[in-house]
Amino acid sequence: MQAFGSEFNLGFNPHDYPFLIDNSYGNDTCVSFYFQQGNQYKILWVDHEMPDDREENGARYIIESATNEGTDEAPEIYAGSDAIIIFECETSEHLIAHLNQIPL
Repeated sequence: MQAFGSEFNLGFNPHDYPFLIDNSYGNDTCVSFYFQQGNQYKILWVDHEMPDDREENGARYIIESATNEGTDEAPEIYAGSDAIIIFECETSEHLIAHLNQIPL
């Protein structure tokens, strides 16, 4: 989120989900957060609100499988070419409902 600024509309309050860790990078096309569910890592991608502002066609919110290429103390979380889409939706309401059901 720091890389995209506070004016980027997430559609939800990330402080409501303390398990989401900002993973955004300036060269990314959209905001991303990672989280750990059991021993598996996942990435939540949050694209621009307006579809015309997105670089790729697809849903605004996507959760993909990810891997930690770092260590537990210094994680480096990536969704590689073998990443699997676990969840996707267009509205923040659907995302919030999904986030509220994630067992950690």
